[in-house]
Formats: sequence, structure tokens, C-alpha cells
Amino acid sequence: MKALRFILLASAALACTFFTTTLPTSRAIAQSSDQTTPPDNSKQNKAQQPTADTQAHGGTSDRQTTAQIRKAIIADKSLSTYAHNVKIITVNGTVTLKGPVSSDDEKQKVASVAASVVSADKVTNDLTVK
Repeated sequence: MKALRFILLASAALACTFFTTTLPTSRAIAQSSDQTTPPDNSKQNKAQQPTADTQAHGGTSDRQTTAQIRKAIIADKSLSTYAHNVKIITVNGTVTLKGPVSSDDEKQKVASVAASVVSADKVTNDLTVK
């Protein structure tokens, strides 16, 4: 009985070792998909002005404006995950949009969503197309 239990445990351990060593890692998958830019753009974002940190000093109306735009963008399910995660920075009623989106059409769509909350002349569209 103990020998059978040992054999089963050894077989399970061997199977786990085999599967974990033969599965491709996320790095291998990313390399195989010819991804030229890293998915994390934090270094680039830290160097940009204005930032979300500067918005924290704004008034309640700036935060409400940002929240309205975010809610409208998230509600549009035709937009990509990139578009759903753009940075929306509102300072003194002026909205700045930053980050990557999937296409020029999406870039314009996000800007028009922001313009529906504030006037179009108060929207700075700094979105980039991936």
C-alpha cells in the first residue's frame, strides 16, 4: 500500500515537472508574437506633464468631469482595452487624454466622448495609435 502511494506521488511530481518545464513562459509568448514594445509604459508616463498627480489638487468639478468621461468611455464596449484605460487628466476644466489606443478611429472616438462632456476646445488629444 505504501509502495503504491509512493509510486502515485512520484508519478504526479514527475508529471508536474514535465508540464511546467514544457509550457511556454509569458516572455516566450510575447517574443513569439513579435511584440516590439514592452507592455509597460510607466517610464514614459512619469516623464509626461500633466499627470494624474496634478489633477488631485484640482477641484471637485475636475474630478467629476474625469469620472463622467471615464464612465462614458467604459460604457462603449466597441472600444479596445487600450481605449478603456487611457489617462484622463482634468485641470481647471481642461481635459488631456494620454495613452495608447488601437486605431485613429478609436483616437477620435475617445476624443469625441470627452468633448461630449466638456466643449471640444477644452480637450487636448495626446493619444497615440499602437
